[in-house]
Amino acid sequence: MFTECSGTKSCTIVIRGGADQYIEEAERSLNDAIMIVRRAIKASAVVAGGGAIEMELSRFLREYLRNISGKQQLVINGFAKALEIIPKTLAENSGMDSTDVLNKLRQKHSQDDEGIWFGVDVLNGRVGDMYKEFVWEPELVRINVISAATEAACTILSVDQTITNPKSEQQQTEAERRLTGQDPSRRPMRGGRGMRGRGGR
Repeated sequence: MFTECSGTKSCTIVIRGGADQYIEEAERSLNDAIMIVRRAIKASAVVAGGGAIEMELSRFLREYLRNISGKQQLVINGFAKALEIIPKTLAENSGMDSTDVLNKLRQKHSQDDEGIWFGVDVLNGRVGDMYKEFVWEPELVRINVISAATEAACTILSVDQTITNPKSEQQQTEAERRLTGQDPSRRPMRGGRGMRGRGGR
């Protein structure tokens, strides 16, 4: 191993672990961390994490829809509500009361520019300024995430017909009959004449 090479532009990280799965998980984690740092260096701007940017976008949309009438108002309101899922999920996963957290975030973001970067501080279990806590994300990453989620939702909403495989549908119907006690393999007893002995009439 070559160490203390001041003129080098690359380095090698040696990962050791008790099992292959731990080594693979550590490799993926390191790769994710390095890529995030790389994107942050190349990005021209960063935003605060912890759901802060989603709450600010939700607040902006709720104020914007006041000037819109008709069905478009419902669509924008639904989009603003969907953005709040990010801080809500962060609060629930960290053991916090999601309803209380969302109320506090709405209160903070309703202020002028003081609460623009307030998000869910999962480490301290509270609502805090994520920009001051150095919880940053590249602006390009958040734009790509929101754009991809919006395109996925629009694709699902544009589906007007579902095509199913008849064979799969038949198997599903048979499985449901078995669960309800209606086994199609069992044929019902037909009513008719009783059995007679050899000498009987």
